[in-house]
Amino acid sequence: MLFRQSELLRWFGVSVFEIWVWLFSLTVFSVLVVLKVENLLPSSTSWFTVFSPLFVSDGVNAYFCIIVFIRQYLYHELRNGPLRTLWSLLVIVLLFGFKYLLCQKLNDSIKLEYSEVTSPVFILLVLVMVRACQLH
Repeated sequence: MLFRQSELLRWFGVSVFEIWVWLFSLTVFSVLVVLKVENLLPSSTSWFTVFSPLFVSDGVNAYFCIIVFIRQYLYHELRNGPLRTLWSLLVIVLLFGFKYLLCQKLNDSIKLEYSEVTSPVFILLVLVMVRACQLH
């Protein structure tokens, strides 16, 4: 079953621009992962370099989120502005935390289990599930 765009935007609480940024960075990241796994990148390339498009997309989306909050504040939409900003920043922080922990794990910098590394994703899935149930 495929979801419609309006359902995805409502459940995740993001805009079309944020989804396009995620998709573009995911495409670049996928190419870099293939190059890293196939040893076509120099051996000194760290996983942080491979994950850098995803970190940049987090920064761009956080910047966009702040701009939207300021615009909503200026247009006196004080009810929806802080909630949307809080939700978007929570999603960005959880995804950033997951990517950062995964980079640390792949570089063997920390001794965490993979269940601990993916815990931000589990928290995000629970929050999306609660949000989806509230919207219907």
